[in-house]
Amino acid sequence: MSIADIKHNAEAKMAKSVESFKSELHKIRTGRAHPGILDQVSVDYYGAMLPISQVANVSLLDSRTISVQPWEKGMGAKIERAIRESDLGLNPSSQGDLIRVPMPALNEERRRDLTKVVRNAGEDAKIAVRNVRREANEQAKKLMKDKLISEDDERRSLDDAQKLTDRTIAELDRLIAGKEAEILAV
Repeated sequence: MSIADIKHNAEAKMAKSVESFKSELHKIRTGRAHPGILDQVSVDYYGAMLPISQVANVSLLDSRTISVQPWEKGMGAKIERAIRESDLGLNPSSQGDLIRVPMPALNEERRRDLTKVVRNAGEDAKIAVRNVRREANEQAKKLMKDKLISEDDERRSLDDAQKLTDRTIAELDRLIAGKEAEILAV
């Protein structure tokens, strides 16, 4: 393993942490309807727990209503129950084969709670990034100890890892601030 390999692996892992955080942010609702909100809801489909998107068509009716169209007639009640029992705070209603999921308006207290959730998820992502930096530093120190690189190369590697960490954390901070502004906007 070389310094270039260490740097490349650290960049890839940090990018994955940012992408994971972005997907986490998409799950946090901001008052507007988004079909991805229901991605985490699972439905009992003949003994197997499947995401709603695999047993029904999920789309938007308007900016505040999600429609769920089950592919099988008997699945409507199960899907409705799964949405109601999820921790999303949604109350679906059936109209024949179509299930309408209205998005309730967010009050001030709920907005503050959601910003706390965003900050906690952001802190988890930052911890993951710092762990990647720590791993990269340990690998560089091991190469130095094994006399495969010089002290100057080790120092350069540690500096590069720190710069990469700083850039990634700045990007995470930007994403957190953007999501908080989106949530707090009335």
